[in-house]
Amino acid sequence: MDTRKNIDGLAGGLMVGLCMIWGMQQVVLKAAAEDVAPVLMLALRSGIAALLVALLMLWRRDGLGVRAGNWRPGLVVGFLFALEFMLVGEGLRHTSASHMVIFLYTAPIFAALGLQWRLPAERLKPLQWLGIGIAFMGIVVSFAGRSGGVEAADAGRQLYGDFLGLLGAMAWGATTVVVRSSRLSNAPVTQTLFYQLLGGFVLLIMVCALTDQLRFKPTPIAVGGLIFQALLVSFASFLAWFWLLRNYLASRLGVLSFMTPMFGILFGVVLLGEPLETNFILGALLVLCGILLVSGYEWLSQWLKRRAR
Repeated sequence: MDTRKNIDGLAGGLMVGLCMIWGMQQVVLKAAAEDVAPVLMLALRSGIAALLVALLMLWRRDGLGVRAGNWRPGLVVGFLFALEFMLVGEGLRHTSASHMVIFLYTAPIFAALGLQWRLPAERLKPLQWLGIGIAFMGIVVSFAGRSGGVEAADAGRQLYGDFLGLLGAMAWGATTVVVRSSRLSNAPVTQTLFYQLLGGFVLLIMVCALTDQLRFKPTPIAVGGLIFQALLVSFASFLAWFWLLRNYLASRLGVLSFMTPMFGILFGVVLLGEPLETNFILGALLVLCGILLVSGYEWLSQWLKRRAR
């Protein structure tokens, strides 16, 4: 029997904090891109965080679950984690942090689609299907209406980067499905996270070596960004995320996750001076509404019932 709960105050509060951290990470990657390639930053943060998680596992005496067969789904989530951030790192070379955060955080939509296929407890309701339709409409609107003429080449690059962000969201959604529908669903949080971080570090470093992206200039923004990415993003926030996945229904998680893209856009505009196109703003609003309908279904249905009384 699945004992995972709907969203409560604790989960909501944690999600707000996570949204702020996750909304900042693309901005930090973009800001430090001149000193360290985004893919290398992602590889290094995964390696540092993997070491921290390994130390935590030793202290807590958490095993790797080899005898239980956890290493098999562990390999899969490690690969998907690396794939997601390889796509993000490459995408940030071509598009803005504001665009990346919107497309990457469509992941709950893809996770909900996969989970409703794999797990009976995660079946989607009609209102959630409507939310998925609205979100995909927003994606289409965001991709449409790019500038032409002299700026056609730049528009094409941005379109390519946005598409990579969308593929990264699919990889993230697939990771959630694998975690929830495999032995890792009941494994220690640190074990799942370690598989992801180690897989990410190994595979991303290989990508950096093959694509000649090993340059690291130790400027304050590069070093500070790496500390932020490793300690807050890859270690603390991911531990909190997987704890939430183990204790709450995944398709309901992120009742407030629509705030992540909002924080990302805000930070990108304020800190990096990124411009916003009209079609992108409209598309982003549709995507956020769609995510809210999917992730916040329980709250919305309860609110509608109270209004009907």
